[in-house]
Amino acid sequence: MASNVDTALKASLAAAALLAGAGVGYYYGIFLPGQASRQEARVLAEQEARQKQEDFQARAQAREQEEQSRRQQAAQQEYQDCLNFAELSYKQRWTASCRAQHDADVAALADCADNLFATEEGCQAKVPVRPERDCALPGRTAQSYSDAREQRKAECLARFQSAQPGVQPPVQIPAQSVPQGSGGQEQGYGQPTTY
Repeated sequence: MASNVDTALKASLAAAALLAGAGVGYYYGIFLPGQASRQEARVLAEQEARQKQEDFQARAQAREQEEQSRRQQAAQQEYQDCLNFAELSYKQRWTASCRAQHDADVAALADCADNLFATEEGCQAKVPVRPERDCALPGRTAQSYSDAREQRKAECLARFQSAQPGVQPPVQIPAQSVPQGSGGQEQGYGQPTTY
């Protein structure tokens, strides 16, 4: 009987050693490598997620900067167009006034020439015909045109600054003021500042 107990004890110890070895083998052979690979996969997934987030943020920031740059360029173009319109309007008004003076002078010269007692030289001396373009205008008229142009430019600047707060407008060449009494004329005629 002692040998049966001894055999059962040996079989139990062998089974226990086998179970313990299988547990240790499973832990070191399967569980730990699997845990390490799972940990590595988790770290890689976190890094990949972080990288995707950074890429997404970088793309979003690049799109925002591109959009801001596009808006700024559009605002600067609108500002430049506004300034060009102010200058063009100024020049058109000046030219229209010159043309009106010229037409009035031509009509006065024709009236003078229709007079039977007037000579052509006398009419030309009495009624000088001012040029149709780039003429001298009376001081008040020239100043009012210049003031209107500067007012339009100020409105352009205000619109630009309201659309792009904190952004400086493109550099412009400063406009010259209209001289009063140019050409030694006593009535205070002015010249157009830019052509």
